[in-house]
Amino acid sequence: MKLAYWMYAGPAHIGTLRIASSFKNVHAIMHAPLGDDYFNVMRSMLERERNFTPVTASIVDRNVLARGSQEKVVDNIVRKDQEERPDLIVLTPTCTSSILQEDLANFVQRASLDAKSDVLLADVNHYRVNELQAADRTLQQIVQFYLAKARKQGTLATEKTEKPSVNILGLTTLGFHNNHDCRELRTLMAQLGIEVNLVMPDGASVHDLATLGRAWFNLVPYREVGPLTAEYLKEELGMPYVDITPMGIVETARCVRAIQQVLNELGAEVNYDAFIDEQTRFVSQAAWFSRSIDCQNLTGKKAVVFGDSTHAAAMTKILAREMGIHVVLAGTYCKYDADWFTAEVGEYCDEILVSEDNGEIGDRIAQIEPAAIFGTQMERHVGKRLDIPCGVIAAPIHIQNFPVGYRPFMGYEGANQIVDLVYNSFTLGMEDHLLEFFGGHDTKEVLTKTMSADAAGLDWSADGLAELQKIPGFVRGKVRRNTEKFAQSQGIHQITAEVLYAAKEAVGA
Repeated sequence: MKLAYWMYAGPAHIGTLRIASSFKNVHAIMHAPLGDDYFNVMRSMLERERNFTPVTASIVDRNVLARGSQEKVVDNIVRKDQEERPDLIVLTPTCTSSILQEDLANFVQRASLDAKSDVLLADVNHYRVNELQAADRTLQQIVQFYLAKARKQGTLATEKTEKPSVNILGLTTLGFHNNHDCRELRTLMAQLGIEVNLVMPDGASVHDLATLGRAWFNLVPYREVGPLTAEYLKEELGMPYVDITPMGIVETARCVRAIQQVLNELGAEVNYDAFIDEQTRFVSQAAWFSRSIDCQNLTGKKAVVFGDSTHAAAMTKILAREMGIHVVLAGTYCKYDADWFTAEVGEYCDEILVSEDNGEIGDRIAQIEPAAIFGTQMERHVGKRLDIPCGVIAAPIHIQNFPVGYRPFMGYEGANQIVDLVYNSFTLGMEDHLLEFFGGHDTKEVLTKTMSADAAGLDWSADGLAELQKIPGFVRGKVRRNTEKFAQSQGIHQITAEVLYAAKEAVGA
């Protein structure tokens, strides 16, 4: 067992709560001890919404442990049913309360006798899956529940819309720029002459799920949430789906062509080649910018990419294929999706890293010393310590990644936003000059070649530090790390000006 101070994907109940709180008029009951009920605070801080987060914690305390949880959990479900009048109440344990091995399905059955709302237990193994896997499974479970209910009541709509239409699956609360991507995808579908039948779960009502079958096909923009639902709808209702993420010029065009193929197989007879050509050459600025002198200055620069499967794979392709940037390492923390990720990025990067250990990732970044990083908030913190700029491209994210302004990452406008993010993430020549002129980067110096404290015990003398300060700011961190590495290899404990000169000669500087 290893103690972690950073998790890229949270525990399973966070994924379930993200799905439940994304739907309209759905309430979640979290069976948990104090300490596990931080979701409300986290979502309230990050999501810019006026309404309270629809989640109630049914606290497991010593009294509950003494006499059992059923009475308290059932009372909380019935109380929230009367107070909030939700369409659905979802009960979820946390990984901590799961240790009690209680029959929560029985709790749900008991509460259903008194509640007017539907009551559902999130069927997720909290020991085996993480936040993203649980969100994917919970969404599929809710859809399955309401399709079965609609079929039983005779209200399941399967007659297709007159014009081509789509369901967009997998957009959730706390997703990385999901609300902006939703707006851009709606715009893209409208430009293609495709009606949006339903976007879910974010903003959808569970009553709308009976109409999922009216759409001609499903679009799954994210690998993390939506694939299980798309597969279920394909098996249950025979609905085809497109799961190509439309990020960047090339992948957006590939996604549109895949949609064209699906619609033509269904008898629509559409051709989007002219649309793709016009958007690529005249509407989006990304294709033009990638050929400009500004972007040519980035050609060959080294970059590291890390994030969830969707965004890390898409960004790796954009950097290598569309902008000529050398991706030295591409990685993901979605270990369960390692095969797909490896197949997607293998030809576009030198090295692939699939890991949930932020220390391992930080060490590789420190060893590679790229010109820029594209990752999560954790990689941004690593970049701060290493004086390496970082563009945030995936969750886990910070409040700054929930912008009020319009910042999609998908579609042709998303391609423009990504180009700006990439260009502005590199430290360019004039910026190097200004940084040196005004005294270097405003960040902490790093003492080691890795992110761990391997160089502990090294000391810099006054003349050594004075000589170090004469080195231009944009390479000072690298020189310092190389000097400390040299000192360690020679068994030197104090770095003087002479040691600095010797280290420079040793590396041929």
